[in-house]
Amino acid sequence: MRKNTCCFTGHRRLPDYKAESIKKRLDQEVENLINQGVTDFISGGAIGFDLMAAAVVAEKKKHHDSLRLIFALPCGNHNARWSSSETDLLHSLLTHADEVICLCDAYTPDCMRKRNEYMVNHSAHCICALIHQRTGTSQTVNFAQRNALQVINVAD
Repeated sequence: MRKNTCCFTGHRRLPDYKAESIKKRLDQEVENLINQGVTDFISGGAIGFDLMAAAVVAEKKKHHDSLRLIFALPCGNHNARWSSSETDLLHSLLTHADEVICLCDAYTPDCMRKRNEYMVNHSAHCICALIHQRTGTSQTVNFAQRNALQVINVAD
């Protein structure tokens, strides 16, 4: 599975002036990976970039029967403090999921790290939207680079 898998990591809040260009580049890079034989895409299920990426894959699944959308959720209640519109978006995208993995039953101080490590450990590629350093996204990208994943930053 690993060689045919790509995970996503990115910031929860993307700058308005960059969001559209990030989404366009994300769409292009997902299509490029599909053309290279990547079939499985893992979203961490966070607001912002993770859900944007899941939406792109859900749309691509309409045209590529072999694609699988996998959610790796940090914990069962990770969206407890989200707005109703963010929660609705998550639930809508989960209907397109081929698999949902929940790393912890409830929130723990390290459940996000466990989710991020799971995604990297099960992938050969990582598409990220990395703008700010010293964030969970940058830690995940660094972990992906240390583990020899192909990292594509769509925020460049």
